[in-house]
Amino acid sequence: MHAHPHEPHRSGRAGWLRAAVLGANDGIVSTASLITGFAAAGAERHAILLAGIAGLVGGALSMAAGEYVSVSSQADTEDADLALERRQLARAPETELAELAEIYEQRGLDAALARQVAEQLTAHDALGAHARDEIGITHELRARPLQAAVASAAAFASGAALPLLVTMLAPLAGLTTVIISTSLAALAALGATAARAGGAPMWRGATRVVFWSALAMAATTVIGKLFGA
Repeated sequence: MHAHPHEPHRSGRAGWLRAAVLGANDGIVSTASLITGFAAAGAERHAILLAGIAGLVGGALSMAAGEYVSVSSQADTEDADLALERRQLARAPETELAELAEIYEQRGLDAALARQVAEQLTAHDALGAHARDEIGITHELRARPLQAAVASAAAFASGAALPLLVTMLAPLAGLTTVIISTSLAALAALGATAARAGGAPMWRGATRVVFWSALAMAATTVIGKLFGA
């Protein structure tokens, strides 16, 4: 018999894709907004760069800390659920077996087959079967706090690097316009790429990212002009 190739599904990308897009998007928007606010206020280039670097470092660390705390809480809950299930398996294996069979029966198997499947999966890996089918925990989707923190910080920093680089290279006179246009172009590309990877229309992903980002940068530019004056 020939093995059938697995069909590619996009749902498995949802977790890392969301985190990467959120981090990079936040990095671009936060840093570009900070820079445009300072530039609109008439600050010198070194002051604008200092504000941008502070925004990059502070934002990346904030993203890392927030993601670490959030995912750690999820990991603690998963560990507690697995520990409870392990105790239940040791204390009442027959009850747990019947519970697993009932789950498969509710999914469409007849009672005899559901019992047979439950017995075979229990013999192979009882805790893994209950974790997956009763609690909804799989190895691929387990919470990994450190990995999530590093990925979020890296994504934020990579996004924030763009407006900082533009600030270093662009003429100071038209800096606000250049920052906004390059940042929005990058955000549109980011939104379109994320939408394509997720199987959604590219224009929709690009449009919603650009709209909200433009609003944020416009707000900080107006504040910079008001308070700078």
